[in-house]
Amino acid sequence: MGLASVRPMKRPPTPTLLAALLLCALPFNSPAPLIYTPGVGWHYERVGREGKWQRTRAKEQLAVAQEAFDEGDYSQARRAAAYTVKRWPLSDYAPEALFIEGRCLEEKGQYEKAFKHYQDLVEKYPKFKRYDEVLERQYNIANEFLGGRWFKLWGYVPLSPSMDKTADMYESLIEAGPYSDVAAEAQMKIGQAREKKKNFKESVKAHEKAANRYHDRPKIAAEALFGAGLAYQKQAKTAEYDQGAAGKAIDTFTDFIALYPDHERVAEAQDIIDSLRTEQARGAFRTAQYYEKRKKWRSALIYYNDVLVKDANSSYAIEAKAKIESLKLIVDELDKIDEQFKQDRTAAE
Repeated sequence: MGLASVRPMKRPPTPTLLAALLLCALPFNSPAPLIYTPGVGWHYERVGREGKWQRTRAKEQLAVAQEAFDEGDYSQARRAAAYTVKRWPLSDYAPEALFIEGRCLEEKGQYEKAFKHYQDLVEKYPKFKRYDEVLERQYNIANEFLGGRWFKLWGYVPLSPSMDKTADMYESLIEAGPYSDVAAEAQMKIGQAREKKKNFKESVKAHEKAANRYHDRPKIAAEALFGAGLAYQKQAKTAEYDQGAAGKAIDTFTDFIALYPDHERVAEAQDIIDSLRTEQARGAFRTAQYYEKRKKWRSALIYYNDVLVKDANSSYAIEAKAKIESLKLIVDELDKIDEQFKQDRTAAE
């Protein structure tokens, strides 16, 4: 018996394939040829202008880049600047060209790439005349991401905001210029980035580092110390009230008031201290109630006394004082009973 031949099934073309075939069938005039330039990569150039932006001297090449940038042609400006850096990396014009590259990326909204270009600039050319301006631009870019701007995959695909990457940006510019005009602010911004991720311990560390490193700048040191106190306060409010963090917040704000008594935020710091002490008193009061309901009189008495220690002026203190008076009578009676029991046991032995 012979085998029957089976004709293969023909799959209908997919919509994507149909679209591709249609595009191929249509007449299409390329607006510009695709050109490859060493150090620049593949790019489109206008017909008739292929390679006409290239020069034989670094100074003239940089001038092309600057002129294109001034005219708002950021693609051409970046191309000419990149060519300058690639061909004359050791020339006096390379740093300025790399700076123009970063500026072009900024203007085109490619902030992460711009930041990296600026980082290359400060690492390769630390004596660049615009060094401080570069750090300031990096600082402003990092602020964009701190404000919620999304990072992008390959510079185009939106991912999401990242406070870890943002903190790394600030770390990079601080490392490049630890005592620059923006470094101190950047150090505190790291604290803010950590705080946004609810990593309050790291936020405290970042603020305290700013306060210690820039202690000779009273304005910065004061704001940093205040920021550390706020981070402790927020840590205290997470989940179950963290009495340890609350105590550290009080200590930090107390130090702030003592060190900077004329600061405009002293009153705010005192209000926070008062609210924290009231919250501590509330926590002690509830703990006392817990022991009282279980007839653990001595433990209840300890915590009612702690209410007065935490905040003698709080609303909880009034009721705590009444409880202390009544519990003292109970505890005194228990002490007498215990003492009598010891005496009777001694006599029996």
